[in-house]
Amino acid sequence: KPKTKRAKRFLEKREPKLKENTKNAMLIKGGNANLTVTEVLKDIYAVKKPFAVLYKKKNITRPFEDQTSLEFFSKKSDCSLFLFGSHNKKRPNNLIIGRMFDYHVLDMIELGIEKFVSLKDVKNSKCPEGTKPMLIFAGDMFDVNEEYRRLKSLLIDFFRGPSVPNIRLAGLEYVLHFTAVDGKIYMRSYKVLLKKSGCKIPRIELEEMGPSLDLVMRRTHLASDDLYKLSLKQPKALKPKKKKNISHDVFGTTYGRIHMQKQDLGKLQTRKMKGLKKRPAEKSAEDGGVSPKKSKSA
Repeated sequence: KPKTKRAKRFLEKREPKLKENTKNAMLIKGGNANLTVTEVLKDIYAVKKPFAVLYKKKNITRPFEDQTSLEFFSKKSDCSLFLFGSHNKKRPNNLIIGRMFDYHVLDMIELGIEKFVSLKDVKNSKCPEGTKPMLIFAGDMFDVNEEYRRLKSLLIDFFRGPSVPNIRLAGLEYVLHFTAVDGKIYMRSYKVLLKKSGCKIPRIELEEMGPSLDLVMRRTHLASDDLYKLSLKQPKALKPKKKKNISHDVFGTTYGRIHMQKQDLGKLQTRKMKGLKKRPAEKSAEDGGVSPKKSKSA
């Protein structure tokens, strides 16, 4: 139990919510990380800010063999995503990207860096901090292969940023492009330039911004189907309620069906006009009586 109000607020912030906070990522440097891995972690931290924590000290751990230290850091910093960088003779320039579920490792994928161009090497203007990127995935492998499909889900989770209700055209200025070809994953980042086109819709140009990575997949640690389904489960309060008597056609038009009681149209109040008034003969015929006018005697 919290002893102070500050501790109470801290615990309330970490409690489960219907709409969870934006996922934070922790970037951890291994005990034998070289300059390339360190620069990659710094650049991805610059892209992910402010929803990231960069650990500058080296941590001697092997995530595929022992995951306790990752789970400890996850609980300490309240991060559900992680990127671990290391380097050794057997696996040079190594990155491990993964995510947590209930502060336990859900799945992680090991990637090898074959080519790297940092943010500093590309002398172009950069996007401001906290810009939400547009994610593009090219290649059949992301839809066919189960490991690549899970990697796509992991990358979307890592780079998606906060969920926003509205989108502004000028805010669409950053693109992250992932291509899977011949067993390699190519990551490229571009800045979107809106040029004059002489009409309402601007002309779009892409300018390479950095960082860019050529990656190759190595080891994988994927969650079982049951655990993966459990992690995707949504609370009942967030599930949309089914609306009755509403249908949609091919063109997206919404139709609603209304159920009403049977109406007596004879008692329907209409607009009163002289031309619509009934004559005395019509009234008498309806009543089944004799005309009110007296007949003349012979």
